[in-house]
Amino acid sequence: MLSDKPALRARLRAARDLFAAQSSTAIRAPEAFVEKLMPGMIVATYCPVGSEADPTQLAAAAAERGCALALPHVIDRAAPIRFLAWDMGAPLVAGPFGLRQPDAASPEVAPDVILTPLIGYDPRLNRLGQGAGHYDRAFARFERAWRVGVAWSAQEVPALPADIWDVPLHAVVTEQGMRWHAEP
Repeated sequence: MLSDKPALRARLRAARDLFAAQSSTAIRAPEAFVEKLMPGMIVATYCPVGSEADPTQLAAAAAERGCALALPHVIDRAAPIRFLAWDMGAPLVAGPFGLRQPDAASPEVAPDVILTPLIGYDPRLNRLGQGAGHYDRAFARFERAWRVGVAWSAQEVPALPADIWDVPLHAVVTEQGMRWHAEP
């Protein structure tokens, strides 16, 4: 297991970039994912940056099931992310780190499902993110939310170093399907 997170991030970003450049495969909404969605749930999704796996089909499936959508709103590296209500196709504004996000005046919501980008994951569903801790803090704040990573299968590693503040996922959806724990 690599314990040097910066080196691991660099290696996994390169693998993600290469996979995304060579693949035209989309991340589809697996039946097991769709079955967990109930009308009225709030599903936080994200707009992919660079070679991040695109959760658009998962968000569309959620909207079709009667779920409301939200997107993260980031101010800077230190401030916690907020999830703001968003309708698919509604205009977005530029945020830090190349993010596209709702205007800060959009209503804040508490998500039932959090779709999260990641750099790497392992079979125990540990997640390696960008390193700012935004999603780990959000997972702690919304501890009842179903945490679903969205990634390419090339981002899986045998094991990730996990710090005490790292919160594992409940599921990961890739172009190959979904791996998940039946109950959080």
